[in-house]
Amino acid sequence: MKKVSDKTLVIVESPTKAKTLKKILGRKYDIKASNGHVRDLPKSRLGVDIENNFEPEYILVRGKGPLVRELKRAAQKAKNVLLASDPDREGEAIAWHLANLLSISCEEPCRVRMYEITPRAVKEAFSKAEPIDMNKVDAQQSRRLVDRLMGYSLSPLLWKKIKAGLSAGRVQSVALRLICEKEAEIKAFVPQEYWVIAAVAEGERGQFSLKLAKKDGKNIRVTNAIDAQAAYNELLSLSYVVSKFDTKEGKRNPLPPFKTSTLQQEAARRLGFSPQKTMRVAQSLYEGIDLPGQGPVGLITYMRTDSLRIAPEGIAMARKFIEENYGERYLPKKPHQYISKERSQDAHEAIRPTNVRLVPEEIQTHLTKDQKALYELIWKRFLASQMEPAVVARTNLEVEAGPYTLRQSGVTLIFDGWSRLWPLEMKEEILPEAEVGELLKLLKLDKEQKFTKPPSRYTESGLVKVLEEKGIGRPSTYATIIQTLYDRHYVERDEAKKLFPTELGITVNSFLVEHFQSLINVEFTAKMEDELDKVERGEASWLSVVREFWVHFEGILKSVQNVAKVEVPVETIDEKCPLCGAQLIVKHGRYGKFIACSAYPDCKYTRNFKNSLDIPCPKCGEGKVVLLRSKNRRPFYGCSRYPKCDFVSWSKPTGEICPKCGGPFVVKRKAVKCADCGYEKEEIPDDAGAVGER
Repeated sequence: MKKVSDKTLVIVESPTKAKTLKKILGRKYDIKASNGHVRDLPKSRLGVDIENNFEPEYILVRGKGPLVRELKRAAQKAKNVLLASDPDREGEAIAWHLANLLSISCEEPCRVRMYEITPRAVKEAFSKAEPIDMNKVDAQQSRRLVDRLMGYSLSPLLWKKIKAGLSAGRVQSVALRLICEKEAEIKAFVPQEYWVIAAVAEGERGQFSLKLAKKDGKNIRVTNAIDAQAAYNELLSLSYVVSKFDTKEGKRNPLPPFKTSTLQQEAARRLGFSPQKTMRVAQSLYEGIDLPGQGPVGLITYMRTDSLRIAPEGIAMARKFIEENYGERYLPKKPHQYISKERSQDAHEAIRPTNVRLVPEEIQTHLTKDQKALYELIWKRFLASQMEPAVVARTNLEVEAGPYTLRQSGVTLIFDGWSRLWPLEMKEEILPEAEVGELLKLLKLDKEQKFTKPPSRYTESGLVKVLEEKGIGRPSTYATIIQTLYDRHYVERDEAKKLFPTELGITVNSFLVEHFQSLINVEFTAKMEDELDKVERGEASWLSVVREFWVHFEGILKSVQNVAKVEVPVETIDEKCPLCGAQLIVKHGRYGKFIACSAYPDCKYTRNFKNSLDIPCPKCGEGKVVLLRSKNRRPFYGCSRYPKCDFVSWSKPTGEICPKCGGPFVVKRKAVKCADCGYEKEEIPDDAGAVGER
C-alpha cells in the first residue's frame, strides 16, 4: 500500500514510555504502545511441535487483535517503522514478533535500544537503529520453550499424583527447594548451650565493655553453668591489666552502583519493598516522570541488568557533581571501575540516575512517596560509588586477668568519604584510649546463659541474593519467581516477613526432588542459564539447547507416570465445627487462608483464618488482636470481633497501654510507640515486627 504519511512509526511496550518519547521526538514521530507481548504460546495447549524440531506455535495474545490491527494500519501509512521495546531478551523478542506481524525484515535497521529515556540518549539511540538481534531472540525463545515443555508436562503430573491446580517450573521449583531445605535445616537444628562472661572495667580515660575470649592463651568457649560459675568466681578476685592496645587506620572502599538484584535487596532492607514492588516503581522512574519545564523525563537507566559498568558520560557527570557539591577531597584521582561477573550482559549499564543534578529533595513534589524513596536510594548509591574511600581507625584492646584474656574492639571514623551519602553501618563502639600495663578497676561482672540459634529463614531479598549467587534466573525473573510461589500457595511469610513453605509446598517439593532430582537442583538450573547465555552470544543454537533438555527430561517423565499418588497433609486447628462437630481444617482460597469444616460438602461452615496475638483488643477490650490479610495479601492487625469492632492497625500492637494518653503501644520499624500520641518506649521486645509497614 502507498504510504500516506511522512511520519515514522515508533512502537514501544508501555503507554507511559510512549508519552515520554512523544515529548522528546516531536511531531515527525507517531508513538504507539504494544502493551507488552503481542504474540505468545497458547495457554490452552503445549504449543510446541516436538516432532517438528520443536517448532513453536505463536498466536496473538488474547484481546490484542484490535491493537494489532491498529498497529498494522499505522505501519502501512508510515514512511518508516522503528521498534523500541526494552533493551533485553524479552524486549528483543517483542520486537521480533512485531516485525513478523508488520512484515518488517529483521535485517533492516528497525530496532532501537534505549538504556535511558532522556533527550540525549533517545536521539542518540534513534540515530543508530540496528537490525533485530536474532541471537537475543533465540535465547528468549529457548527459555520460553524449555519452561513451557517442563511446566506443561510437570503440572498435569502433579494434578494426577498430588492435587489439581498445581504447577511446577524450571526455576520456580528450585527456589521452592531452597526454601524447603532451609526449613528442614531449621527443624533439625539442636541448640547448643554457651555462656557469655562480660565485664565493665574503668581506666584513666573511660570505661570498657570486655568479653572473655581466652584462657591460658587459647580460645575459650564456656558451655555449661559449672564452668561459667568457676570462671566468674575467679574473675571477681583477679586484677585487670591492659596487655594490648593498638589502633590501625584502614580504608573502606565504596560499594558498587546497583544492579537488579542488589537494588531489590536494599529496597527490601531499607524501604520494606517486595522485589515486585521495587521493579514496578523502578519501571515508572525509567519510563518517565513529568517535571516542570522539561516534560516527561526518564530518571534512571534501564533497571533489569546484572552489569556494574558505568558509561563514561555517567562517570563524568558524577565526578563533576561531587567536586562542585562536596569538594575535591571527596573526589578520587581516578574513577572507580566495578567488575561484573562473567555472566553479566555488559551491553547494559548499572542502574544509575540519568542526571545527578535532579536531586531527590528538589523534585520530590513531582514523585510519589515510593518513587522518591527508590530514586533517592539509586541516586545516593551511584554518587557514593564514585567518591573517595572512607578512612576508619580500628582499635583492639586486650586485658589480662590471671590466666584469662578479655577483649573489646572498636572503630573510629577518620574521614567519612563515600559514607557521607551511604551509611557505613559500623556497629563497633568508639573506645577510650588505654596504655599497656594500665591497671583497670572492675565495676561489673556478668555471666549469661545463651543458646545457639537456628539458621534464619530467607527474606524475599535474601532469596534473590542466593538465586543470583547460584546463577539461577535472570534480573527480569526474580520478582516473578517469588510471586509465583505465593500464588501457588507453596510459600507464605511469617510475621518477620520471612519465607516458609506450606504443607502443600513441602509435599510438592518432596515429590519433585524424589523423582526429578537431576533437574530440580541448583547445578542443572545454573547450567541451563549458561546455555542460554551461549545462545545469546551465538555460541550455541536454540534448537540444540531445547532438544538436549527434552531428551533428558522426557526419559525421567516416562519413568514417573506409574508412581503412587501422594497425599497432602491436612493442616488442622484445635477446634471442632460449631455446626456439625467435625474437625476444622485450614484451606487456601483466592485471598489466602480460611477455616473450613472437614466434613465438606456435607457441612459448608467457613470463617476467616485468624492468627491471634493473645492480647485484648485495645478498642473494645472484648475481642483478641488477630493477624489478618487484605485482598492484596498485605498483612494487618484487627479485632477478632470484626465487624462488631472495627479496630485496624498496620503496626503490631504489644498489648501495653501508653502512660501519657492511654493509647495502645505498637511496634513501628525498630521502635515501640503509642499509636495515638507517638510517645516512645525505651525497650524493644525481641519479637518486634510491624508487618504492614512499607
